[in-house]
Amino acid sequence: MAYMTTHFWPGGTQEQYQATVAVVHPPAGLPEGQTYHVAGPTEGGILITAVWDSKEQYETFLNEKLLGSMPIDGGFEGQPEQRSAEVTNLISG
Repeated sequence: MAYMTTHFWPGGTQEQYQATVAVVHPPAGLPEGQTYHVAGPTEGGILITAVWDSKEQYETFLNEKLLGSMPIDGGFEGQPEQRSAEVTNLISG
Protein backbone atom coordinates (compact mmCIF):
# COMPACT_ATOMS: atom_id res chain seq x y z
CA MET A 1 0.00 0.00 0.00
CA ALA A 2 1.25 3.51 -0.82
CA TYR A 3 2.67 5.53 2.07
CA MET A 4 2.77 9.32 2.50
CA THR A 5 5.19 11.37 4.58
CA THR A 6 5.36 15.06 5.36
CA HIS A 7 8.34 16.83 6.86
CA PHE A 8 8.22 20.40 8.11
CA TRP A 9 11.67 21.87 8.76
CA PRO A 10 11.18 24.85 11.10
CA GLY A 11 13.45 27.69 10.03
CA GLY A 12 14.46 25.74 6.91
CA THR A 13 15.37 27.65 3.76
CA GLN A 14 15.14 26.92 0.06
CA GLU A 15 18.95 26.76 -0.05
CA GLN A 16 19.03 24.13 2.72
CA TYR A 17 16.36 22.14 0.89
CA GLN A 18 18.33 22.20 -2.36
CA ALA A 19 21.56 21.17 -0.59
CA THR A 20 19.79 18.26 1.12
CA VAL A 21 18.02 16.99 -2.00
CA ALA A 22 21.28 17.18 -3.98
CA VAL A 23 22.79 14.65 -1.58
CA VAL A 24 19.88 12.27 -0.86
CA HIS A 25 18.10 12.15 -4.24
CA PRO A 26 19.62 10.60 -7.35
CA PRO A 27 20.62 13.18 -10.01
CA ALA A 28 18.09 11.85 -12.51
CA GLY A 29 15.00 11.86 -10.31
CA LEU A 30 13.48 10.24 -7.27
CA PRO A 31 14.85 7.61 -4.88
CA GLU A 32 13.75 4.04 -5.52
CA GLY A 33 10.16 3.58 -4.39
CA GLN A 34 9.30 7.27 -4.22
CA THR A 35 6.57 8.14 -6.72
CA TYR A 36 5.79 11.73 -5.77
CA HIS A 37 7.75 14.59 -4.23
CA VAL A 38 6.66 18.16 -3.67
CA ALA A 39 8.20 20.86 -1.50
CA GLY A 40 7.95 24.55 -0.86
CA PRO A 41 8.41 27.37 1.58
CA THR A 42 5.66 28.02 4.09
CA GLU A 43 5.32 30.24 7.12
CA GLY A 44 8.28 29.45 9.34
CA GLY A 45 10.12 26.91 7.20
CA ILE A 46 9.99 24.35 4.39
CA LEU A 47 7.29 21.70 3.93
CA ILE A 48 8.02 18.49 2.01
CA THR A 49 5.51 15.81 1.02
CA ALA A 50 6.44 12.49 -0.55
CA VAL A 51 4.50 9.41 -1.59
CA TRP A 52 6.21 6.02 -1.55
CA ASP A 53 5.20 2.64 -2.97
CA SER A 54 5.28 1.26 0.59
CA LYS A 55 6.16 2.11 4.17
CA GLU A 56 9.08 -0.32 3.93
CA GLN A 57 10.62 1.57 0.99
CA TYR A 58 10.30 4.84 2.89
CA GLU A 59 11.95 3.33 5.97
CA THR A 60 14.80 1.95 3.85
CA PHE A 61 15.41 5.41 2.35
CA LEU A 62 15.14 7.07 5.76
CA ASN A 63 17.55 4.72 7.51
CA GLU A 64 20.03 3.96 4.73
CA LYS A 65 20.20 7.26 2.85
CA LEU A 66 18.68 10.27 4.64
CA LEU A 67 19.82 9.64 8.22
CA GLY A 68 23.12 8.19 7.02
CA SER A 69 23.86 11.40 5.09
CA MET A 70 23.13 13.82 7.94
CA PRO A 71 24.42 16.34 8.70
CA ILE A 72 24.72 17.67 5.16
CA ASP A 73 26.96 20.67 4.53
CA GLY A 74 24.57 23.55 3.93
CA GLY A 75 21.54 21.29 4.44
CA PHE A 76 18.79 21.15 7.03
CA GLU A 77 19.72 21.24 10.70
CA GLY A 78 17.93 19.56 13.57
CA GLN A 79 14.89 17.35 13.26
CA PRO A 80 11.77 17.94 11.17
CA GLU A 81 8.20 17.70 12.37
CA GLN A 82 7.00 14.53 10.66
CA ARG A 83 3.63 12.98 9.92
CA SER A 84 3.00 9.78 7.99
CA ALA A 85 -0.01 7.83 6.77
CA GLU A 86 -1.03 4.95 4.56
CA VAL A 87 -2.53 6.45 1.43
CA THR A 88 -6.21 5.70 1.01
CA ASN A 89 -6.84 8.10 -1.88
CA LEU A 90 -4.48 9.46 -4.55
CA ILE A 91 -5.84 11.48 -7.46
CA SER A 92 -3.61 12.74 -10.24
CA GLY A 93 -4.49 14.67 -13.34
